Amino acid sequence: MKKINWQEPLALFDVAQTRQLESLGMARVNSGPSLMAQAGLAVAKLALAIKPFAPCYWVFCGPGNNGGDGLEAAKHLHQWGRQVRVVLWQPELKRPADAANALTGLNALGIAVQALLPSTLDSQDLCIDAMLGVGLRSASSTSSTSSLSPSEALMQTWIDCLYQLGADVLAVDVPSGLNANTGQFQNKSDGLNIQATHIQATHTLQLLTAKPGCFTAHGRDACGTQWLETLGCEDLQVSLQATALLNSPSRSPLKPMHASHKGTFGDVAIIGGESVDMRGMGMTGAVDLAASAALHAGAGRVMACYLSSGTSRALQTPRLAEIMHRHFSALILKTGAIVCGCGGGEAVRQVLPKVLQESICLVLDADALNAIAKDPWLRDLLRLRASKKWYTVITPHPLEAARLLNTSSTDVQKNRLHAAQTLTEDLKCTVVLKGSGTVIAKAGTTPVINPTGNARLATGGTGDVLAGVLGARMAQGLGEFEAACAAVFEHGEVADEWRLPTLTAGKLAELIRGPQTASW
Repeated sequence: MKKINWQEPLALFDVAQTRQLESLGMARVNSGPSLMAQAGLAVAKLALAIKPFAPCYWVFCGPGNNGGDGLEAAKHLHQWGRQVRVVLWQPELKRPADAANALTGLNALGIAVQALLPSTLDSQDLCIDAMLGVGLRSASSTSSTSSLSPSEALMQTWIDCLYQLGADVLAVDVPSGLNANTGQFQNKSDGLNIQATHIQATHTLQLLTAKPGCFTAHGRDACGTQWLETLGCEDLQVSLQATALLNSPSRSPLKPMHASHKGTFGDVAIIGGESVDMRGMGMTGAVDLAASAALHAGAGRVMACYLSSGTSRALQTPRLAEIMHRHFSALILKTGAIVCGCGGGEAVRQVLPKVLQESICLVLDADALNAIAKDPWLRDLLRLRASKKWYTVITPHPLEAARLLNTSSTDVQKNRLHAAQTLTEDLKCTVVLKGSGTVIAKAGTTPVINPTGNARLATGGTGDVLAGVLGARMAQGLGEFEAACAAVFEHGEVADEWRLPTLTAGKLAELIRGPQTASW
């Protein structure tokens, strides 16, 4: 068993792959403890490690194999002299063979079992959530309906109660009700109506595999501190193609040399920042933030191109003296990295055709994406870039992704991995789908889920900062997918290291580190 370390690469497998791995593992167990027995032992060890002096260990056991894992854990805790109470879902139900055996052994030990929810418990107790795991649906549910069956409603009540008793919770595999593939909570049409706000485990012990849903959407909040126990089946994972990978730090390809000059670290040009006189909405600050981020990320030269009217061109100057001002007609799009769209408004539509047809390394953000979503011709120009083997990264948030997919942001969030992969297949570029557990996808490449970042990034301008960092990493020689993975990780890492309650986008840009920081 190990605590999941975000500094190390980790393969993520969906539920179908996990079940396949479970079958392979069970097939080679000839003698000795079953996989369920091993899982129960791992749960019991972790429970004891995280709360060794709990007055009582409450084990909530559902009807399936996840409940069997809980029953096995209860046996070990009892044998180690701990006070254990098992809350058993519908004891009369027929259970899978291993779970039924675990229940028989539990009864033989005389462990207290109850079929009613506790009304109160000591806040120092530990609750173990072994209700559903990856088996989301309640046993009696056979179809998706608009109303819950009595059994489904009762299951929902149990899960709600478990997470509202006021004690720490150790979730077995995943918190009950969380979709292990998507990180979303089960909705009414799927058999439950689990709300995300209160289901937050203190710890989650994933079994056999790490699951993508635990690292994106609601999964990061729901799972708490995450642990992994492969049950001796880690070697079997090589036979499976991972659903996704957990993003990990990457190093810049640049080796800082004493003879370096500003051209060594690449050029970045930021195009956007529609002026206030064009539509009464000034967005020039978006360019300033992206340019500042590129500068602090170590780009050798950074240029700002504001999409202003003729009367305002001379009035707008970059916020930082180190950033050079360029009119769009003066930019050489074929050199360096181009970041287009930050605060671009409607004005970006006029320059996008040229940007798409001439920029070798291109990051498309914000209003550039909105313009492409509205214009089939621009969409075709974007697709054509792949045939020229040019580098392209788009960085949509869920609503921008929904516009590109002609759907809703709710549908995008229901399955973030699928949405990102659909976009990359359609638009022939690398996609950075921003949000909790940002997804980075490229056609023909295993997608990556990013583990860094937090709610401090939920402020205006942080997306512009990310675009600037990404432009710098591409200018410094990283490929589009590698640059996206590096920039997203670094961007979130700064927020994780920040200790004050709020983090402005301007401060975030200043805290980005260049490639030379770790080497000089």
